[in-house]
Amino acid sequence: MASKVIIVTGASRGIGLAVTNYLLKQSHKVILVSRSTEQLQALKQQFPSHVEYLAADMTASDSAARATELAIKSFGRLDGVVINHGELSPITRLENASVDEWKALYDVNLFSALALVKETIPYLRTSNGSVVFVSSGAALKGYTAWGAYGGSKAALNSLAQHLAVEEPKIAAVAISPGRVDTDMQKELREKGNGAMSKSDYASFKTAFDEGKLNKPEWPGHVIARLALGAKPELSGKYFAWNSPELSDYQDGS
Repeated sequence: MASKVIIVTGASRGIGLAVTNYLLKQSHKVILVSRSTEQLQALKQQFPSHVEYLAADMTASDSAARATELAIKSFGRLDGVVINHGELSPITRLENASVDEWKALYDVNLFSALALVKETIPYLRTSNGSVVFVSSGAALKGYTAWGAYGGSKAALNSLAQHLAVEEPKIAAVAISPGRVDTDMQKELREKGNGAMSKSDYASFKTAFDEGKLNKPEWPGHVIARLALGAKPELSGKYFAWNSPELSDYQDGS
C-alpha cells in the first residue's frame, strides 16, 4: 500500500497511540493531535519524516483548521481522520446533572469532532478518504450516570451517518472499541462507584481485576486499517471493533 496521510486525535496514549504506532510501522504519515506533548515529541524524534504534531485542545476554535492545515502543508494531502479524543465525566444521574457540564462534554465529544470533519471534507473528497469515529457501546445502551457520555456518542454515530449521506466519496464509520484498558476505564473505577448502578460498576471493575479488558492494540489496529481505506459499504454504520462485518480489518485477516 502506498503511504497515506492520516490525522489522529487523542494520539498520545491509549487507543490513539495504538492507532499511531500501527500506522507508523506500516510507513504511513501521521498528524498527531493531543493536549500533552511528551509522547508526540518522542514519536517525532523516532519518525522525523513521517510525523508532525499539534499540541492543542480540540475544543479550541482554531484547532481543527490548524490540524488540517498542518497535514496539507507537511504532506500535501489527507487520506483519513481518526477522531479518537473524548471525555467520560460528568458521571452523574440526570437528577443531579449540570447543564453546563453536559455542554462542556459535548464540546469535546461532538462539536470538536464536527469542526474537524468540516475542515477535512474538501481534502477527503479528493482522496476518497475515510473518517473513523471512536464511539462506544454506551451510544446504544443506557447506563446509570452515563447520560452525558452515552448521549454524546449517540450523536457522534449520527454525525457519521450524515457524513456518509452527504459525502459519498468519503467513508464514515463509527467503531465501538469495547472495554479497553485505558485511562478512561481508570476514571470510571475511581469516580463511578456510588453514581453508577452497583451491578454496572461491579461489572467494569471485575473486568479490570480479572484482566479481561481489551488491549488498546486490538481495536486500535482495526481503526487504523479502516482509516487507511474503509469499504464504501461500511459507510454510515456503527460496528463493534470485533464484529464479523470487520473481519477484513482485524488482526489475522
